[in-house]
Amino acid sequence: MAHFENYDYLKTSNACVKCGKCLPDCTIFGINGDEATSPRGFIDLLGAYQRKEIPLDKNAKEIFETCFLCTTCVSVCPNSLPTDTLIENIRYEIAQKYGITWFKRIFFYLLKHRKLMDFGFKLGAFFAPLLYRQTKNGDSIQPRFPLPFVKNRIFGTMAQQSFLNSYPEEINFFKSNDSASKDSTCIQDATKVAIFIGCLGNYNYKNVGESLLLILQKLGIRAKLAKKQKCCGAPAYFTGDFASVDALIRHNVEYFESFIDEVDAILIPEATCGAMVLEDWKHFAKKDLALQSRIEKLLPKIFMATKYLESKTNLVEYLKAIEKNRKSEKWSLTYHDPCHAKKVLGIYKEPRRLLEQNYHLIEMEEPSSCCGFGGVTIQTERFALASKVGSKKAKMIQKTQANFVTAECSACRMQLNNALHQEQVKIAFLHPLELIAKAILECDG
Repeated sequence: MAHFENYDYLKTSNACVKCGKCLPDCTIFGINGDEATSPRGFIDLLGAYQRKEIPLDKNAKEIFETCFLCTTCVSVCPNSLPTDTLIENIRYEIAQKYGITWFKRIFFYLLKHRKLMDFGFKLGAFFAPLLYRQTKNGDSIQPRFPLPFVKNRIFGTMAQQSFLNSYPEEINFFKSNDSASKDSTCIQDATKVAIFIGCLGNYNYKNVGESLLLILQKLGIRAKLAKKQKCCGAPAYFTGDFASVDALIRHNVEYFESFIDEVDAILIPEATCGAMVLEDWKHFAKKDLALQSRIEKLLPKIFMATKYLESKTNLVEYLKAIEKNRKSEKWSLTYHDPCHAKKVLGIYKEPRRLLEQNYHLIEMEEPSSCCGFGGVTIQTERFALASKVGSKKAKMIQKTQANFVTAECSACRMQLNNALHQEQVKIAFLHPLELIAKAILECDG
């Protein structure tokens, strides 16, 4: 397996000066105030573990599973200590010692076998109406009555046919002799991009991909749906299932290599997938130099969707132009910065610049604070923690009184939709690409 299995926790523990700059912004410390479950607490405990002063018992397991892996501590640490990497590695050790819960094993197995995942979601979509009904905004489902374990929690809709299975692999919106293409001020017909849609965009929020296709059509950019893609590996990575991560990375790298020379870019409209592919893949392959080299060769062509659209196309100018045709009042929005977009990839200005052409931006109190999604373990065995964090974020959103809240991350969407629902906040969530597509249809349609 590519990933290193013995991590030097002591080196980081000795480097931590215990300054406490990580505490005010730490997601878990912010809701429980327990020094043990804070970045410097995690680091200190891991140092003690490597010195064999404490065991990796179930108490330690519970402590290390409270981290949301939001990476805020890394971004504010004077020494940029890799607390997130330490947590990811200790979770691998925890998985080796205690195993992985049965339902997570099933989930990770499905992530590695997309045809089975397709069938599972198709089956789920067929039976879901017996227990769930759609929410008013149509992108989520809520229980018809309180259910065991999930209670009144809402989730993303389940599509009978995934996004990748809904369209042909190669999409050329304009033929060379198409008069519409010749008249287009945005035409970039020589350009071709592939779409790595991500699992949630593929099965739960199909309109994200459909909105991206509309935008590419308006820009005259050809699209390739990377139909043989599998999960980026993030859910398994944050849970400690490194064998699944290794298999998923190797599959996707080999698949990307098969078409990378045919496209100008691979676009990822999801922050968690983007951070996993652009940052964590190469870190995971640290001790497999051959695999790491293959990943590095792919990275120059891989972009978060809004970053590519803002910096590599003339979408900003196009959105400015169509704004002149607006007949209705300008909608307002507030932007939530996904942790993996701003803190890991440094992407936060790009989506705002695109959206500000057609929307009035109202910044919430703490746009970069974590929404509380936190990964599979937080969303299942530690969901009470996710609820507390989500409640805080929902109240920040409510104060803006914006028409929409948006984030380039479907994991944030699922978490925030539920938090807003529980707090009875009537503000709809739309992905930035959906909002751009909405503006195009309103102003240019």
